[in-house]
Amino acid sequence: MKSMEEWDWAPGKKIVADLEKWQSGYAAVEEPYVSPDGEKIAAIVKTEEESYTVCVNGTPWEKTFDKVWSLRFSPDNRAAALVSDTAEWSVAVDGATWENWFEFVWNMQFSKANSAIAVAAQNARSYFAVLDDTPWETGFSSMNNLTVSRNGETLAAVVQTTAVKEGDINAFQKGCFSVAVNGVAWKNAFVNAWEIDINPDNRLVAVEVRHSLYDYSIAINDEMWPSSFSAIWRPRFNPVDNSVTAPVKSAGEWCLAKDGELFWERRYSQLWHHFYSTDGKSIAAVVAPTYGKWTIAENDTPWDLTFKELVMDAVYSPDNRHIACLGKTDGKWYVALDGKAWPTPFDRAWPPVFSPRGEDVAVKVEIDGKYAIAVNGKLLDIPFAVAWNPVFSPDGKKLLVKGIGTGKDEGKYCRHILETESLPRK
Repeated sequence: MKSMEEWDWAPGKKIVADLEKWQSGYAAVEEPYVSPDGEKIAAIVKTEEESYTVCVNGTPWEKTFDKVWSLRFSPDNRAAALVSDTAEWSVAVDGATWENWFEFVWNMQFSKANSAIAVAAQNARSYFAVLDDTPWETGFSSMNNLTVSRNGETLAAVVQTTAVKEGDINAFQKGCFSVAVNGVAWKNAFVNAWEIDINPDNRLVAVEVRHSLYDYSIAINDEMWPSSFSAIWRPRFNPVDNSVTAPVKSAGEWCLAKDGELFWERRYSQLWHHFYSTDGKSIAAVVAPTYGKWTIAENDTPWDLTFKELVMDAVYSPDNRHIACLGKTDGKWYVALDGKAWPTPFDRAWPPVFSPRGEDVAVKVEIDGKYAIAVNGKLLDIPFAVAWNPVFSPDGKKLLVKGIGTGKDEGKYCRHILETESLPRK
């Protein structure tokens, strides 16, 4: 797996592929996807023989299929897709299919550290997970919320462990859902279970559960928190000490709880999507201090800045000193940094990207049907018909910008490397 340091960071522009030529060469060309390093662009294409394959940088895979779905690039820049042949499904990676085939596969995910590939699969009404072509030995009546650990060694999912006849309310209330970790289900069963988190060393799995019709809590390795609440959101592990936090509703208001006890002192109209700094010393969350006013709270202190419609895609800078997010008001999107919004609103915006030391923020945005990259509140003079999220080099001195150009570059996918010293400053 080539590290980011080994990517081509030489400044300049490179035309990688001319997508207009693809249009004339195939019966249909679907939405394109670009590799993290920007060196590859791929799309699902339909051949004249009514079959499908994937075209990468103008070259199709040798194999064709009845159907190709969910094309994505892995973190290590491999093109992967779900493929169907003679009514069976599998995964194809850079054109080579897994040996195992299934009645259906979906929800393809990649581990961040080593690009392991996981999917949910079905055979004969049995549901299970598959990791790099190795299926779980045990199947279940249903499965959802598949979660892969950072290093790809642990897969966890919510599974149904007890069959329930349609309309059997009593059996449902006794609990028929649990969590399976690498194919082995926990002993306890819950009325419902939802989103999962896996701690950094893969020893602990936490999940939000409902253990009666009205009581919600967190289960960690099949052990329940001592307290229950009237509602709950996804748990998170502290990246350093493995404590677990989750947004909970208590006495009609929302708060952040830690290891089963109320942790933050303030109460909110809503609190969710919480996240940690990498050193585990700070916690931030999307909150509504009062109804209809959305913002970010860090360590229980909300920003003065609020938005009317929503806040999302919040992230800490790598040095843990800054927080950036997107906010929406009156149909317009804003980028906010440390409680202050960039002055220019956008028709759409995508997750903010920090440079390694947090001094720069870059965001893919849309204005009047065109796409661009905004850096530190100002648009770069590189218009795109289609664009992808920018990437900073590990040393923070370069910015990779990827997109299909306009004007003389119309239809051409281009890869730009910019010197960050030439970018707009904060």
